[in-house]
Amino acid sequence: MTQHHPLDNPVWSSLATTHAHLAEGTGDGRRFPVDVSPFSGVADQRDPRGWHDLADVAGPGVLLLVPALAVTPPEGFAVTARLPGVQLVATDALRTEPSPHAVELDDQDVDDMLDLVSRTQPGPFGRRTRLLGRYLGIREDGRLLALAGERLHPTGATEISAVCTDPSARGRGLATSLVRAVAQGVRDRGELPFLHAAAHNTGAIRLYENLGFALRRTLDFATVRTPGTPAP
Repeated sequence: MTQHHPLDNPVWSSLATTHAHLAEGTGDGRRFPVDVSPFSGVADQRDPRGWHDLADVAGPGVLLLVPALAVTPPEGFAVTARLPGVQLVATDALRTEPSPHAVELDDQDVDDMLDLVSRTQPGPFGRRTRLLGRYLGIREDGRLLALAGERLHPTGATEISAVCTDPSARGRGLATSLVRAVAQGVRDRGELPFLHAAAHNTGAIRLYENLGFALRRTLDFATVRTPGTPAP
């Protein structure tokens, strides 16, 4: 597949541009530090050189998470799992506005962010994921009840991610208000807000479509094992 748009290869586009300072590797295959994000990418999935650059960075026998995998990796690499997913982009129907109750989260909030993520499972989130962009939260009586922020940052676009609400606070529109607030920050930079979701997460997809996001493409989130035997 010829990749013309940054969103066709969003991890690579992010690692090669806005998040280059976080990238491990400088060749045609790079990854985020594991405590930032499990994602890896290559410049051109059809070119074996990028895959081997990535293996050199990761080491032998290591599992990598490669969103938007569109080809079979070269010999020696093994695709161990695929999770069907979708990519949605904001349309003119998306209304953006600040959230009156949201606060910007920083390093002192990381433990609370990790606790909320562990209980709600919105997707991968590590101790340093916050470095990827701006994260907003809603607290009541000091307790973090809802969260949303920025993850991948391909050229001209920013992914909204880690959208989650404590079960005790669901049904109050907290996630909706945070998505709109994060999206406003993205639009204020002249960029396109977008999202990824697992294809089976129909509830989240329906929420995003109701907010004004539309399906751009389907894609697989694939785990790929690098060649060789891991070090003992």
